[in-house]
Amino acid sequence: MCITANNRSPAIEVFNLTKIYGRGNTEVVAMKDVNLRVAEGEVIALLGPSGAGKSTLLTAMGLINPPTSGRIIIGGMPVLDGPRPLVDLRSFRRHHLGFVFQKANLIPFLNAAQNVQVALEINDVPPRPARHRALELLDYLGVADRANNLPEALSGGQQQRVAVARALANEPELILADEPTAALDSHRGRQVMELFRKVAHERGAGVIVVTHDQRALDVFDRTLEMEDGQLKDGHP
Repeated sequence: MCITANNRSPAIEVFNLTKIYGRGNTEVVAMKDVNLRVAEGEVIALLGPSGAGKSTLLTAMGLINPPTSGRIIIGGMPVLDGPRPLVDLRSFRRHHLGFVFQKANLIPFLNAAQNVQVALEINDVPPRPARHRALELLDYLGVADRANNLPEALSGGQQQRVAVARALANEPELILADEPTAALDSHRGRQVMELFRKVAHERGAGVIVVTHDQRALDVFDRTLEMEDGQLKDGHP
């Protein structure tokens, strides 16, 4: 069964993704026959208990931990056939994917604007337009007044907003977030979840958020669940 969205163009499609660690008596099936289609402009919550395979799926879709078998297509481009890359994965990640993690992982000696700017400069965007876009994104996400602050001077919620801005810097087709609100209180956590909806609906990116937080599920277009390495329908 392929869990699908509507008829919008897909940000990502995965087919029969399986991930197996070890062999023989030590073999562990971490993910089995996962099929999924996420549309452009759609924001999805991925739920499930620890060990269900959520992070395995996320890192496979993020081209970090390739599957043992299955196919991945991002933005209409085939990128993986099992463990075999069909594109330069490092370059593709930089240009087409955005990542947000539980911790913002901002560079401590760069201010907020520079943390976003660096994501553009490593893709050969000149400093001046990179700075302009960084400030534009910080403004879009409500932290323009913190552009010159170092991460240590930002609250946890502000740091995550900067991390979302950094993920958006290169206009990715797909944003993957792994427990991005785990270190935040319920109010700030909900604000970050609402940011993902804003980004998906207004910028057209497909967004997948792995979360244990049940308090803000109403902001998502769909909720999916993983159990024992398999993907199931959640709530519409």
